Amino acid sequence: MRQRREGDERGSAVVDFVLVLVILIPLVLGILQLALVLHVRNTLTAAASEGARHGATADRGPADGAAYTRRQIGDIVAGSFAEGVTARETRDHGSATVEVTVRAEVPALGLWGPSVELVVHGHATEEDQ
Repeated sequence: MRQRREGDERGSAVVDFVLVLVILIPLVLGILQLALVLHVRNTLTAAASEGARHGATADRGPADGAAYTRRQIGDIVAGSFAEGVTARETRDHGSATVEVTVRAEVPALGLWGPSVELVVHGHATEEDQ
């Protein structure tokens, strides 16, 4: 017959496991959410830059660049992020440029949490005709 020792620690592994999970799960989910927001931001930035280059070619205008940006965003992440796309002609150091701006709301806490507004710009110098 086994004698019961004083201070027996049977079952303490379950408690330790739960205590670690309470800290570890929110940390991992936070890192994944941060990665999602950064992915969306980088995608929007790349699409805005590509749209500005597309709109700055000799046979196109800013509206073409905005449409191209919307298509790219819709193909890569989601069409809802492409609703705030605008494009305009500007002057930068004396040369004509096309500026594409993308404004999007990205959920900061999962799919249902509060949103973070991202504003990214893409610039390209217009080609001479």
